[in-house]
Amino acid sequence: MKLIAAVDSNWGIGLNNQLLVNIPSDKRYFKALTEHQVVVMGRKTYESLPGKRALENRVNIILTKAMEFQAKGFLAAHSLEELFGMLRQFQEKEVFVIGGQTVYEQLHPYCEEAYITKIEYAYHADRFCPNLDQQKGWTRIGISEEETYYDLEYYFCKYKNHKFLRIS
Repeated sequence: MKLIAAVDSNWGIGLNNQLLVNIPSDKRYFKALTEHQVVVMGRKTYESLPGKRALENRVNIILTKAMEFQAKGFLAAHSLEELFGMLRQFQEKEVFVIGGQTVYEQLHPYCEEAYITKIEYAYHADRFCPNLDQQKGWTRIGISEEETYYDLEYYFCKYKNHKFLRIS
């Protein structure tokens, strides 16, 4: 599995169930990496999607404890065990964990890599991604040249988890 997120300088990812900022090149980057792959998200991330519609050209899986949850275009997993079993049918695809906070916290130990858009600004945030710069076993292995969007500076970073847990 791979984790993908856009984070501010405090590893914030959202406020009031919305992204902190929308950067067009980050959206293109996200689409390029995740298109034709599997994306795993939590219920709140699903609720933040425009029109609560599945992301096109992807297998969309929602990890939720709500047993009655159903949404057109989405598969639902109600536990990590159920999710991991479900993912076996998609072994030819990459699996991207796309948020939110609870799902990142649950699944980052199982992710081998992470694609992080690091925004050089501290927003007011109420949801966070685990800080991979401080997580044991995680190392940043790549960083882009500085990018800008209006007055924002950001970087596309790649991390490797040297101690990831294999899905059994």
